[in-house]
Formats: sequence, structure tokens, C-alpha cells
Amino acid sequence: MTAASSYLRPESPSRYVWLPVAVGLVAFAAACGFALAVGELDALYVTLSLLACLAVLYDFRIGAVLLVLLLPISGSSLFPRSLLGFTGLNPLNLVLVGTVASFLLRGRLQRAGPFVPRPLVWLYVVPILIGGALGVRHVEAILPTFYEEELLHFTSAAGYLRDMVAKPLLIPVAALLLGAAVARAYKPERFIVPIALSVWVIACLQIGFVLASGVAFGTLAATDAREFFTALGLHANDLGRLYAIAYALLLFIWWETRRPGLKTFLFVTMGLLAFALVLTFSRAAFLGFFLVSGLFLLWKFNLKTLSLAVFAGAFAAALAPGYVYRRITMGFASGDMDEVSAGRIEGIWNPLAPEIWKSPLWGDGLGSTMWAYPMQIGSMLPVTHPHNAYLEALLDMGLIGLVLLLAYYVHVWKGLRSLASNAYLSPELRGLFQGACAGLACFAVTGMAGSSLRPDAEAAYLWMAIGMMYGVLARRPEA
Repeated sequence: MTAASSYLRPESPSRYVWLPVAVGLVAFAAACGFALAVGELDALYVTLSLLACLAVLYDFRIGAVLLVLLLPISGSSLFPRSLLGFTGLNPLNLVLVGTVASFLLRGRLQRAGPFVPRPLVWLYVVPILIGGALGVRHVEAILPTFYEEELLHFTSAAGYLRDMVAKPLLIPVAALLLGAAVARAYKPERFIVPIALSVWVIACLQIGFVLASGVAFGTLAATDAREFFTALGLHANDLGRLYAIAYALLLFIWWETRRPGLKTFLFVTMGLLAFALVLTFSRAAFLGFFLVSGLFLLWKFNLKTLSLAVFAGAFAAALAPGYVYRRITMGFASGDMDEVSAGRIEGIWNPLAPEIWKSPLWGDGLGSTMWAYPMQIGSMLPVTHPHNAYLEALLDMGLIGLVLLLAYYVHVWKGLRSLASNAYLSPELRGLFQGACAGLACFAVTGMAGSSLRPDAEAAYLWMAIGMMYGVLARRPEA
């Protein structure tokens, strides 16, 4: 018990080593403040980011909290992609770099370097790197339409590697930093509050945008309204899947916690989340929501949960307007599966199917849909991805890559399940990992109509749970 207690004690911050670096950052932040008159908003973003880095240098766990708050909105157009003319220089990356630097410095001082799980490296990161190396050869063959419509933000091989390989892999890095913070936290369940607060940030951003636009809610249910949130740099389906996984985490934590204050806060947060999810009118999100709720009822089945499910279902059915039902059942009346799939079968999947045999083992590189033969001849819809996570992995990384990625998620599932029933964890942490299992099931099912098995902002809450899984596992003292 002595060894375990020593391991779980909070990390004592270094008193002097970070001071020279902090002084340099203060000077740079002051220079950015002076540049505010010239760089205006960009300089302000840089200054605020560097001030955040000062706090991060004191304790990298502050950076982990900031990353939790920033990840869900990182794909928004309101979140700058570049600052002062430097692509990739944005608040998220600055905080990420500062957090990594603080963690490495603190780890070196205490002889405890960063932990990177081997399954993450060999089953996940390495196949993605190989896919990027295969795809970089085809950048010049990408359909020009994607550049003209500004769907892509690169025109060179270096830009391809930055956006298709490096940028997505920052999400697992952020997850590992969260895990490192959890491993050193006295009460790791406290990180649940920032996760819930991040839901408020993205949901209020979306709801505020809808209200400011003055559009009728029923209009958002139309098939041609899928691009309504493009002005925010987001897509309705991506937002919906983001909310569905977040709902899974919060629902199980809410059920397990015995703290009245946290239970009330989570209940209100889930109400806001449910409203934001409905406003996406994403059928994948609705499916994910129902799937998570069904798993909750199955795993927690008793008279109390059954009564709660009946009451919640009746209440939702009574309030839901007709256009919600029409959106959910779109195409059911005709019996046309292509209409049910919103044109995916005939417009994307069937034309791309022969492309699998071009390179069935290792694929044609990340983003291969953009230079596929049916795309070049115009025999399919002009999309940058095949709207199916498994087909995307098969086309981009071949059968080998698909199997490796799926093996990684099996590894994650086993880790989450082991912690979800661990009696030594707090009720809130057990609820988090139970919700993460439901969220992973939601991710796997909704991936049939979109998303990606590679890191993506819409799976931010799943990666937060994965990071916390690694952090809790790292807290176990060595024998």
C-alpha cells in the first residue's frame, strides 16, 4: 500500500527550472501585444495562447484541461487555422506544443518520461504513416474541383502530409497528454467536469449560430440542408456523431455518480446536448443516440431504468415535431435503399468498389477517393471521402491496414471493459468507461455511413476516454 500511495500522490511542481523559459515567453507575449496594432486578431490569439502556455509550463495538467476544452471546436472555422500567415500556427497547436514541452521537462526531471502504448504505435500510428507515404505520390492527381471549392487546404506534397497525416495524429497526442495528467492526478475523476464543459462550448456555438441565422428548425431537416453548418467549418453529420459519443460518456457517469451536484450538472448538460443533437438532424446521430440508450437499458436493466426509459421515450415522442420523424424515416416509404442511404450506394459505394482491387493489401494511400478513377471520369459524386469508415480504410490502407486499425479498437474495447467493472475505481470513472464502451459501439455502427477509423475531431470524446484509459492503467503500481 505504501508503494501505491506514493505513486498516486500528486506531482509536486518544479520551482525553478521553468522560470527561464517562462521569462522568454513573457517577452515574446509582450512583443505579440505590441504587434496587436498590426496583426490585430491574429496577434491577440497568439498572445492568449502564449499566456496559456505560461500556465502550462507551471503544470502540464493545465494544458491537458485546455486541450479537452479546445478539441471539440478545433474543426470550427471560428477556430483559426493559421496565425500571422503561418499555416498550422493556431491556439490548439501552441497549447499542444507547450503541454508536450512541459511534460517532457517535468518527466526528465523526475525520471519518468512520456508513455506511448505499443498497440497505439504499431497497430494505429504506423499504418497511418505508411498510408500517408503511399498517398503523397498522388497529390497532383487530386481532382481540381476540391481546390476550387476550398474543400482542401493544401496544394503540395508537404501540405498533404501536414493535413492528412500530421494534423490528425495530434488528436492521439492530446489523448496521451490527458492520460499522463490522469496518471498524476490525485482525483482523476475531476477531469470529467472539463469534458462536460467542452460540450457546453460546442453546443452553445452551434445553437447560437442557428438562432442568429433565423432559420426555421424544420428547414434544417431538409436533405439539402446538410451543409448548413459549413459556415462554421462543420458538417451536420460530424456534429451529430460528436454529440452521440459525448452523450454516451455523460449518460453512464450521470447514472453512476452519487454526488448530487455533479448529477444535476450532467443532467442539464445532457439536456443541452440532446437539443443540439436534434438540431443537426443527422440520422447517424439519431441512430447513435438510440443505440447508446438501448445499451444503457440493456446493461443497467432493472425496474428503475425501464421506467426511466419509458418516461423519457414518451416525453420525447410527445415533444418531437413531425419533421423529426420524416427525417428519421427518409426513404422508408419507397423501399429504395439508395434513397435511404442518401445516394451513397449508387453515387459513391458502387463506383468505388472496383478500386479496392487496385491495391487490395496495402491500399492506394490516405485520401485515395480524391484521385480514384471514377472520380476522374465523373461517374460518382464529388466527395473527398467515401462516407464509410471501413470502405475508406480498405481503399486507403488495404486489407492489412483495415485489420490493424480494427485490432487497435479491439485492444481499446478490452481496456475499457476491464476498467468499466473495476471495483477499485470511483463510481464516476467506472461510469466514464462504461459510457466509453457504449460510445465505441456507437462509433463502430455509425461508421457504416461516414466518419473515419483514423483520428478525427468528431471522435474527440472517444479519444478523451481512450486517453483516460491509458492514464488510469498507468496508475497501477509495479509489482
